[in-house]
Amino acid sequence: MSKSSYASRKCAPCEGGVEPKPEEEIRSVLAHLPGWAFENGELVRTFTFSNYYQTMAFVNALAWIAHAEDHHPDIEV
Repeated sequence: MSKSSYASRKCAPCEGGVEPKPEEEIRSVLAHLPGWAFENGELVRTFTFSNYYQTMAFVNALAWIAHAEDHHPDIEV
């Protein structure tokens, strides 16, 4: 699946009873998504900004999208 096809998809929250994707499938998909990693069972990406204002603007935009998708990732600033 291409990067653009992932961008057009919507998050579907788990309803329970859904098995996680196998690690090899996760790593296969991540090979097409530069910057993402699979570490300790979690999807991880680090973003770097030149100042605090840009960092917080990004976090606020991400929070808005996450809320709209009903998906709430762990964010560390």
